[in-house]
Amino acid sequence: MGILTLLRNAFGRSRKERAAQAEGATQETAPAVTAPEPKLPSQPAAPAEPDPSEPPAQPEASPQVPEPRSESTPAPAATSTSTSTDEHDLVKAAFTNITVPKPTDPEPEPQSEAAPEPAAEPRPEPKPDPQPEAKPQPEPKTETAPEPAPADGDKAPQGPPAPDNESSTSGAGGNATAEGEAEATKATPPEATAPKPATTAARLRSQAPGLTTAYKAAGTALKKHGLTGTRARVHLVLDRSASMRAYFKDGSAQALAEQTLALAAHLDPEAAVHVTFFSTEVDGTGELTLTDHENKIDELHGALGRMGRTAYHAAVEAVLAHHGEHAPPGTPALVVFQTDGAPDAKTPATQSLTDAAANHPNVHFSFVAFGDPENKAFDYLRKLKTGNASHFLAGETPKELTDKELYEGVLATWRP
Repeated sequence: MGILTLLRNAFGRSRKERAAQAEGATQETAPAVTAPEPKLPSQPAAPAEPDPSEPPAQPEASPQVPEPRSESTPAPAATSTSTSTDEHDLVKAAFTNITVPKPTDPEPEPQSEAAPEPAAEPRPEPKPDPQPEAKPQPEPKTETAPEPAPADGDKAPQGPPAPDNESSTSGAGGNATAEGEAEATKATPPEATAPKPATTAARLRSQAPGLTTAYKAAGTALKKHGLTGTRARVHLVLDRSASMRAYFKDGSAQALAEQTLALAAHLDPEAAVHVTFFSTEVDGTGELTLTDHENKIDELHGALGRMGRTAYHAAVEAVLAHHGEHAPPGTPALVVFQTDGAPDAKTPATQSLTDAAANHPNVHFSFVAFGDPENKAFDYLRKLKTGNASHFLAGETPKELTDKELYEGVLATWRP
Protein backbone atom coordinates (compact mmCIF):
# COMPACT_ATOMS: atom_id res chain seq x y z
CA MET A 1 0.00 0.00 0.00
CA GLY A 2 2.74 2.44 0.94
CA ILE A 3 4.78 1.75 -2.14
CA LEU A 4 1.85 2.32 -4.46
CA THR A 5 1.09 5.59 -2.76
CA LEU A 6 4.65 6.74 -3.28
CA LEU A 7 4.49 5.72 -6.90
CA ARG A 8 1.24 7.56 -7.42
CA ASN A 9 2.60 10.64 -5.77
CA ALA A 10 5.85 10.41 -7.76
CA PHE A 11 4.38 9.59 -11.13
CA GLY A 12 0.77 10.70 -10.90
CA ARG A 13 1.32 14.29 -9.82
CA SER A 14 3.88 15.22 -12.38
CA ARG A 15 3.36 12.64 -15.07
CA LYS A 16 2.82 15.27 -17.68
CA GLU A 17 5.87 17.27 -16.57
CA ARG A 18 8.13 14.24 -16.56
CA ALA A 19 6.73 13.23 -19.96
CA ALA A 20 7.71 16.64 -21.33
CA GLN A 21 11.17 16.40 -19.83
CA ALA A 22 11.61 12.83 -21.01
CA GLU A 23 10.67 13.75 -24.59
CA GLY A 24 13.36 16.47 -24.79
CA ALA A 25 16.12 14.75 -22.85
CA THR A 26 15.98 10.94 -23.15
CA GLN A 27 14.31 9.89 -26.33
CA GLU A 28 17.20 7.56 -27.16
CA THR A 29 16.96 5.65 -23.84
CA ALA A 30 13.26 4.73 -24.29
CA PRO A 31 13.82 1.23 -25.81
CA ALA A 32 15.73 0.17 -22.71
CA VAL A 33 12.82 1.15 -20.41
CA THR A 34 10.06 -0.54 -22.47
CA ALA A 35 11.11 -3.94 -21.10
CA PRO A 36 8.68 -3.89 -18.08
CA GLU A 37 5.60 -3.26 -20.35
CA PRO A 38 4.55 -6.96 -20.32
CA LYS A 39 3.77 -6.58 -16.63
CA LEU A 40 0.75 -4.37 -17.33
CA PRO A 41 -1.83 -7.32 -17.27
CA SER A 42 -1.17 -7.59 -13.55
CA GLN A 43 -2.90 -4.23 -13.00
CA PRO A 44 -6.49 -5.78 -12.50
CA ALA A 45 -5.22 -7.75 -9.53
CA ALA A 46 -4.05 -4.60 -7.79
CA PRO A 47 -7.47 -3.59 -6.27
CA ALA A 48 -7.74 -6.82 -4.29
CA GLU A 49 -4.89 -5.90 -1.94
CA PRO A 50 -5.53 -2.29 -0.94
CA ASP A 51 -7.63 -1.49 2.14
CA PRO A 52 -11.31 -0.57 1.70
CA SER A 53 -10.47 2.72 3.29
CA GLU A 54 -8.77 3.87 0.01
CA PRO A 55 -11.38 3.37 -2.76
CA PRO A 56 -10.01 6.29 -4.79
CA ALA A 57 -6.89 4.22 -5.53
CA GLN A 58 -8.67 2.15 -8.22
CA PRO A 59 -9.95 5.05 -10.31
CA GLU A 60 -6.47 6.61 -10.24
CA ALA A 61 -5.06 3.49 -11.96
CA SER A 62 -7.17 4.31 -15.02
CA PRO A 63 -4.92 7.23 -16.05
CA GLN A 64 -2.13 4.74 -16.47
CA VAL A 65 -3.59 3.81 -19.88
CA PRO A 66 -2.26 6.97 -21.56
CA GLU A 67 1.25 6.23 -20.28
CA PRO A 68 2.36 4.99 -23.70
CA ARG A 69 2.65 8.72 -24.69
CA SER A 70 5.87 8.89 -22.71
CA GLU A 71 7.84 5.87 -23.70
CA SER A 72 10.40 6.51 -21.02
CA THR A 73 8.03 6.27 -17.97
CA PRO A 74 7.07 2.66 -17.08
CA ALA A 75 5.77 3.71 -13.65
CA PRO A 76 2.20 2.10 -14.02
CA ALA A 77 3.75 -1.34 -14.11
CA ALA A 78 4.64 -1.00 -10.46
CA THR A 79 0.94 -1.33 -9.25
CA SER A 80 1.32 -5.05 -8.62
CA THR A 81 2.30 -5.80 -5.05
CA SER A 82 2.84 -9.51 -5.63
CA THR A 83 6.61 -9.23 -5.71
CA SER A 84 8.89 -6.64 -4.06
CA THR A 85 11.42 -7.12 -6.83
CA ASP A 86 9.16 -5.47 -9.40
CA GLU A 87 8.59 -2.53 -7.12
CA HIS A 88 12.30 -1.98 -6.67
CA ASP A 89 12.78 -2.16 -10.40
CA LEU A 90 10.09 0.39 -10.99
CA VAL A 91 11.50 2.74 -8.36
CA LYS A 92 14.99 2.24 -9.72
CA ALA A 93 13.77 2.83 -13.25
CA ALA A 94 11.94 5.94 -12.14
CA PHE A 95 14.93 7.43 -10.43
CA THR A 96 17.23 6.45 -13.27
CA ASN A 97 14.92 8.22 -15.68
CA ILE A 98 15.07 11.30 -13.49
CA THR A 99 18.84 11.27 -13.08
CA VAL A 100 19.64 10.49 -16.71
CA PRO A 101 19.90 14.16 -17.82
CA LYS A 102 22.64 14.83 -15.22
CA PRO A 103 25.43 12.88 -16.97
CA THR A 104 24.30 14.26 -20.32
CA ASP A 105 24.85 17.89 -19.24
CA PRO A 106 27.72 19.15 -21.38
CA GLU A 107 28.26 22.13 -19.06
CA PRO A 108 30.51 20.66 -16.32
CA GLU A 109 32.82 19.02 -18.87
CA PRO A 110 33.63 22.16 -20.90
CA GLN A 111 34.19 24.07 -17.63
CA SER A 112 36.90 21.65 -16.61
CA GLU A 113 38.41 21.98 -20.07
CA ALA A 114 38.15 25.78 -20.11
CA ALA A 115 39.82 26.10 -16.70
CA PRO A 116 43.26 24.90 -17.78
CA GLU A 117 43.26 27.29 -20.76
CA PRO A 118 43.83 30.43 -18.63
CA ALA A 119 46.25 28.51 -16.44
CA ALA A 120 48.27 27.35 -19.44
CA GLU A 121 51.87 28.52 -19.73
CA PRO A 122 51.54 30.45 -23.03
CA ARG A 123 50.13 33.47 -21.12
CA PRO A 124 53.20 34.19 -18.90
CA GLU A 125 55.34 34.04 -22.03
CA PRO A 126 53.56 36.89 -23.85
CA LYS A 127 53.43 38.77 -20.53
CA PRO A 128 57.21 39.09 -20.02
CA ASP A 129 58.30 42.58 -19.12
CA PRO A 130 61.23 42.95 -21.48
CA GLN A 131 60.07 46.42 -22.47
CA PRO A 132 60.35 47.90 -18.92
CA GLU A 133 63.63 46.06 -18.48
CA ALA A 134 64.90 47.37 -21.82
CA LYS A 135 64.31 50.99 -20.68
CA PRO A 136 66.90 50.94 -17.82
CA GLN A 137 69.47 49.39 -20.18
CA PRO A 138 72.46 51.47 -18.92
CA GLU A 139 72.23 50.35 -15.28
CA PRO A 140 71.66 46.58 -15.05
CA LYS A 141 73.62 44.41 -17.41
CA THR A 142 72.74 41.42 -15.21
CA GLU A 143 69.05 42.35 -14.83
CA THR A 144 68.39 41.46 -18.44
CA ALA A 145 67.69 37.84 -17.60
CA PRO A 146 67.95 35.26 -20.36
CA GLU A 147 64.27 34.28 -19.80
CA PRO A 148 62.73 37.27 -21.65
CA ALA A 149 65.20 36.82 -24.49
CA PRO A 150 63.32 33.85 -26.04
CA ALA A 151 59.97 35.62 -25.49
CA ASP A 152 61.01 38.78 -27.36
CA GLY A 153 63.73 37.77 -29.73
CA ASP A 154 63.90 41.26 -31.25
CA LYS A 155 63.74 43.51 -28.20
CA ALA A 156 65.64 41.58 -25.59
CA PRO A 157 69.04 41.56 -27.35
CA GLN A 158 68.97 45.34 -27.56
CA GLY A 159 69.55 45.66 -23.81
CA PRO A 160 73.06 44.16 -23.47
CA PRO A 161 74.73 45.81 -26.49
CA ALA A 162 73.94 49.28 -25.20
CA PRO A 163 76.66 49.43 -22.49
CA ASP A 164 79.16 47.18 -24.29
CA ASN A 165 79.07 48.71 -27.76
CA GLU A 166 79.35 52.47 -27.80
CA SER A 167 78.52 52.57 -31.50
CA SER A 168 75.12 51.03 -30.80
CA THR A 169 72.15 53.41 -30.71
CA SER A 170 69.70 50.90 -29.26
CA GLY A 171 68.77 53.26 -26.47
CA ALA A 172 69.83 56.04 -24.17
CA GLY A 173 72.12 53.66 -22.32
CA GLY A 174 74.71 53.40 -25.10
CA ASN A 175 74.93 57.15 -25.56
CA ALA A 176 74.97 57.71 -21.81
CA THR A 177 77.95 55.42 -21.45
CA ALA A 178 79.91 57.12 -24.23
CA GLU A 179 78.97 60.56 -22.93
CA GLY A 180 79.85 59.51 -19.38
CA GLU A 181 83.33 58.48 -20.48
CA ALA A 182 83.77 61.66 -22.50
CA GLU A 183 82.69 63.75 -19.52
CA ALA A 184 85.07 61.81 -17.27
CA THR A 185 88.00 62.71 -19.50
CA LYS A 186 86.86 66.32 -19.73
CA ALA A 187 86.37 66.48 -15.98
CA THR A 188 89.99 65.52 -15.41
CA PRO A 189 91.53 68.55 -13.78
CA PRO A 190 94.29 70.17 -15.83
CA GLU A 191 96.56 69.95 -12.81
CA ALA A 192 96.60 66.15 -13.09
CA THR A 193 98.09 66.30 -16.60
CA ALA A 194 100.06 69.54 -16.25
CA PRO A 195 103.86 69.18 -16.22
CA LYS A 196 105.48 69.31 -12.82
CA PRO A 197 108.95 70.24 -11.65
CA ALA A 198 111.48 67.50 -11.05
CA THR A 199 111.68 68.45 -7.38
CA THR A 200 108.61 69.43 -5.39
CA ALA A 201 108.52 72.67 -3.48
CA ALA A 202 107.98 70.74 -0.25
CA ARG A 203 111.17 68.73 -0.74
CA LEU A 204 113.16 71.83 -1.56
CA ARG A 205 111.87 73.66 1.52
CA SER A 206 112.79 70.75 3.74
CA GLN A 207 116.29 70.22 2.28
CA ALA A 208 117.29 73.69 1.06
CA PRO A 209 115.06 76.37 2.58
CA GLY A 210 117.54 79.09 1.53
CA LEU A 211 116.77 78.36 -2.14
CA THR A 212 112.99 78.82 -1.87
CA THR A 213 112.92 82.30 -3.38
CA ALA A 214 115.19 81.37 -6.28
CA TYR A 215 113.19 78.15 -6.84
CA LYS A 216 109.95 80.12 -7.25
CA ALA A 217 111.57 82.60 -9.62
CA ALA A 218 112.99 79.78 -11.71
CA GLY A 219 109.55 78.18 -11.97
CA THR A 220 108.05 81.45 -13.16
CA ALA A 221 110.71 81.93 -15.82
CA LEU A 222 110.34 78.36 -17.06
CA LYS A 223 106.60 78.78 -17.35
CA LYS A 224 107.00 82.04 -19.25
CA HIS A 225 109.15 80.34 -21.88
CA GLY A 226 107.01 77.20 -22.03
CA LEU A 227 109.66 75.06 -20.35
CA THR A 228 107.68 73.84 -17.34
CA GLY A 229 108.21 70.14 -16.87
CA THR A 230 111.37 70.08 -19.02
CA ARG A 231 114.00 67.56 -17.95
CA ALA A 232 117.69 68.20 -18.43
CA ARG A 233 121.05 67.87 -16.73
CA VAL A 234 122.52 71.15 -15.45
CA HIS A 235 126.24 72.06 -15.49
CA LEU A 236 128.03 75.10 -14.08
CA VAL A 237 131.34 76.28 -15.56
CA LEU A 238 133.32 78.87 -13.50
CA ASP A 239 136.17 80.92 -14.88
CA ARG A 240 139.24 80.86 -12.56
CA SER A 241 141.35 83.28 -14.51
CA ALA A 242 143.29 85.89 -12.48
CA SER A 243 140.71 88.58 -13.29
CA MET A 244 138.02 86.55 -11.50
CA ARG A 245 139.57 86.84 -8.05
CA ALA A 246 137.23 89.63 -6.91
CA TYR A 247 134.11 87.79 -7.95
CA PHE A 248 135.03 84.78 -5.88
CA LYS A 249 135.85 86.99 -2.97
CA ASP A 250 132.55 88.95 -2.89
CA GLY A 251 130.42 85.83 -3.25
CA SER A 252 129.23 86.45 -6.81
CA ALA A 253 130.42 82.99 -7.91
CA GLN A 254 128.69 81.35 -4.90
CA ALA A 255 125.45 83.25 -5.59
CA LEU A 256 125.44 82.15 -9.22
CA ALA A 257 126.00 78.56 -8.12
CA GLU A 258 122.98 78.64 -5.78
CA GLN A 259 120.74 80.19 -8.45
CA THR A 260 121.86 77.48 -10.86
CA LEU A 261 121.04 74.77 -8.29
CA ALA A 262 117.52 76.20 -7.74
CA LEU A 263 116.99 76.01 -11.50
CA ALA A 264 118.30 72.44 -11.59
CA ALA A 265 115.68 71.47 -8.97
CA HIS A 266 113.06 72.05 -11.69
CA LEU A 267 114.96 70.29 -14.48
CA ASP A 268 117.01 67.47 -12.97
CA PRO A 269 115.30 64.67 -10.98
CA GLU A 270 118.54 64.37 -8.97
CA ALA A 271 118.52 68.13 -8.25
CA ALA A 272 122.29 68.28 -8.65
CA VAL A 273 124.72 70.51 -10.52
CA HIS A 274 128.09 69.39 -11.85
CA VAL A 275 130.69 72.18 -11.47
CA THR A 276 133.80 72.58 -13.68
CA PHE A 277 136.55 75.08 -12.77
CA PHE A 278 138.80 76.16 -15.63
CA SER A 279 141.61 78.61 -16.32
CA THR A 280 144.53 77.64 -18.53
CA GLU A 281 143.09 74.17 -18.34
CA VAL A 282 140.54 72.35 -16.23
CA ASP A 283 141.48 73.12 -12.63
CA GLY A 284 138.97 70.88 -10.92
CA THR A 285 135.37 69.69 -10.61
CA GLY A 286 132.76 69.38 -7.92
CA GLU A 287 129.07 68.66 -7.18
CA LEU A 288 126.30 70.80 -5.76
CA THR A 289 123.22 69.22 -4.13
CA LEU A 290 120.31 70.47 -2.06
CA THR A 291 121.96 69.27 1.12
CA ASP A 292 125.51 70.28 0.17
CA HIS A 293 125.78 73.65 -1.52
CA GLU A 294 126.34 76.32 1.11
CA ASN A 295 129.84 77.86 0.76
CA LYS A 296 130.63 74.92 -1.51
CA ILE A 297 132.14 77.08 -4.29
CA ASP A 298 134.44 78.92 -1.92
CA GLU A 299 135.69 75.64 -0.48
CA LEU A 300 136.35 74.06 -3.88
CA HIS A 301 137.96 77.21 -5.29
CA GLY A 302 140.22 77.58 -2.30
CA ALA A 303 141.54 74.05 -2.75
CA LEU A 304 142.41 74.43 -6.41
CA GLY A 305 145.54 76.58 -6.08
CA ARG A 306 146.91 79.06 -8.54
CA MET A 307 144.57 80.85 -11.01
CA GLY A 308 145.59 80.94 -14.72
CA ARG A 309 144.35 82.13 -18.12
CA THR A 310 141.04 81.67 -20.02
CA ALA A 311 140.82 78.52 -22.16
CA TYR A 312 137.20 78.07 -23.26
CA HIS A 313 137.85 74.94 -25.27
CA ALA A 314 139.26 73.05 -22.26
CA ALA A 315 136.05 73.64 -20.30
CA VAL A 316 133.78 72.82 -23.28
CA GLU A 317 135.51 69.51 -23.91
CA ALA A 318 135.45 68.56 -20.19
CA VAL A 319 131.72 69.23 -19.90
CA LEU A 320 130.90 67.18 -22.99
CA ALA A 321 133.00 64.27 -21.76
CA HIS A 322 131.32 64.24 -18.33
CA HIS A 323 127.83 64.49 -19.80
CA GLY A 324 128.47 61.66 -22.22
CA GLU A 325 129.66 59.40 -19.40
CA HIS A 326 126.93 60.12 -16.82
CA ALA A 327 123.81 60.76 -18.91
CA PRO A 328 121.94 58.52 -21.37
CA PRO A 329 122.46 59.44 -25.03
CA GLY A 330 120.25 62.26 -26.18
CA THR A 331 119.69 63.67 -22.68
CA PRO A 332 119.38 67.47 -22.85
CA ALA A 333 121.89 69.54 -20.90
CA LEU A 334 121.99 73.19 -19.94
CA VAL A 335 125.50 74.56 -19.32
CA VAL A 336 125.68 77.87 -17.41
CA PHE A 337 129.10 79.05 -18.63
CA GLN A 338 130.41 81.96 -16.50
CA THR A 339 133.37 84.07 -17.67
CA ASP A 340 134.71 87.60 -17.36
CA GLY A 341 136.37 87.95 -20.79
CA ALA A 342 137.10 86.54 -24.21
CA PRO A 343 138.95 83.28 -24.69
CA ASP A 344 142.75 83.45 -25.00
CA ALA A 345 142.59 81.13 -28.01
CA LYS A 346 139.52 82.06 -30.01
CA THR A 347 139.98 79.50 -32.77
CA PRO A 348 140.05 76.44 -30.49
CA ALA A 349 137.14 77.89 -28.52
CA THR A 350 135.02 78.35 -31.63
CA GLN A 351 135.99 74.95 -32.97
CA SER A 352 135.02 73.19 -29.74
CA LEU A 353 131.62 74.88 -29.71
CA THR A 354 131.08 74.09 -33.39
CA ASP A 355 131.87 70.41 -32.79
CA ALA A 356 129.58 70.37 -29.81
CA ALA A 357 126.72 71.71 -31.91
CA ALA A 358 127.27 68.95 -34.47
CA ASN A 359 127.93 66.03 -32.13
CA HIS A 360 125.89 67.05 -29.05
CA PRO A 361 122.92 69.04 -30.32
CA ASN A 362 121.10 68.56 -27.01
CA VAL A 363 123.77 70.47 -25.05
CA HIS A 364 123.27 74.21 -24.84
CA PHE A 365 125.89 76.71 -23.59
CA SER A 366 124.42 79.79 -21.93
CA PHE A 367 127.24 82.27 -21.28
CA VAL A 368 126.98 84.63 -18.30
CA ALA A 369 129.46 87.49 -18.60
CA PHE A 370 130.68 89.15 -15.38
CA GLY A 371 132.08 92.67 -15.99
CA ASP A 372 131.49 95.84 -17.88
CA PRO A 373 128.96 95.25 -20.68
CA GLU A 374 130.85 97.72 -22.89
CA ASN A 375 134.03 95.69 -22.62
CA LYS A 376 135.38 94.81 -26.09
CA ALA A 377 136.24 91.36 -24.74
CA PHE A 378 132.59 90.40 -24.94
CA ASP A 379 132.50 91.05 -28.65
CA TYR A 380 133.46 87.41 -29.09
CA LEU A 381 130.23 86.29 -27.44
CA ARG A 382 128.18 88.81 -29.39
CA LYS A 383 129.51 87.48 -32.69
CA LEU A 384 129.33 83.78 -31.81
CA LYS A 385 126.99 82.04 -34.26
CA THR A 386 127.29 78.32 -33.53
CA GLY A 387 123.59 77.80 -32.89
CA ASN A 388 124.13 76.04 -29.55
CA ALA A 389 125.20 79.07 -27.52
CA SER A 390 123.73 82.29 -26.10
CA HIS A 391 125.05 85.01 -23.82
CA PHE A 392 123.81 87.27 -21.03
CA LEU A 393 125.72 90.35 -19.82
CA ALA A 394 125.34 90.26 -16.03
CA GLY A 395 127.23 93.51 -15.41
CA GLU A 396 129.94 94.50 -12.98
CA THR A 397 127.88 93.58 -9.92
CA PRO A 398 126.27 90.28 -10.85
CA LYS A 399 125.49 89.47 -7.20
CA GLU A 400 122.98 92.31 -7.16
CA LEU A 401 120.95 90.81 -9.98
CA THR A 402 117.55 89.51 -9.02
CA ASP A 403 116.75 85.87 -9.56
CA LYS A 404 114.20 86.83 -12.18
CA GLU A 405 116.75 88.86 -14.18
CA LEU A 406 119.28 86.09 -14.13
CA TYR A 407 116.83 83.36 -15.20
CA GLU A 408 115.46 85.55 -18.00
CA GLY A 409 119.00 85.97 -19.38
CA VAL A 410 119.95 82.28 -19.02
CA LEU A 411 116.75 80.88 -20.53
CA ALA A 412 116.30 83.49 -23.27
CA THR A 413 117.04 81.19 -26.21
CA TRP A 414 117.25 77.67 -24.71
CA ARG A 415 114.68 75.34 -26.28
CA PRO A 416 115.62 71.70 -25.72
